[in-house]
Amino acid sequence: MSLILSSLRTVIVSMLICVVGYALLILGAAQLLNPAGAQGSLVRAADGHFVGSSQIAQAFTAPRYFWPRPSAVDYAADAAGGSNKSPTSSDLTDRGGEIVARYGATAARPLPADLATASGAGLDPHISEAGALYQVPRVAAARGVEPDAVRTLVARLAYSPGGPFTDIRIVNVLALNLALDTAEPAADP
Repeated sequence: MSLILSSLRTVIVSMLICVVGYALLILGAAQLLNPAGAQGSLVRAADGHFVGSSQIAQAFTAPRYFWPRPSAVDYAADAAGGSNKSPTSSDLTDRGGEIVARYGATAARPLPADLATASGAGLDPHISEAGALYQVPRVAAARGVEPDAVRTLVARLAYSPGGPFTDIRIVNVLALNLALDTAEPAADP
């Protein structure tokens, strides 16, 4: 019996140190080094209410907004993952055809690859600058603003994730759409 009690004490102490202690240590370090990230990278609208996370894509479908990459999980953060479909899958081909048609892409104006393909987790909050610029005519027309004003906003918010080591620039779709709404009050999507 004393061996069982001794083992239980060892398990309890080990759990307190390895589970509770470690979790608190990591949370404390995250709060110290990256407080916004430790809190979920939550984004507030101009009026102060939470509208999402800068790290998780959202389904924007109204023409007046920039659309994110497709999601194999319907943008459900609790179901992150790819589709596991083969490139020869008819489902994947059909979905790709629907996406190309939705954007109105043609051979003369091909769709940037990131707008037609889901990311590995299905929740990538960024699109390429080329993907954003591709959408400028639709967004500007839906908002009744000059395309150059929208292009300028895209250029201002685009950045190179690897700094000088990458030449591709990306833009966060939520940040871009919030900046559009700040520049012009949004109607119901």
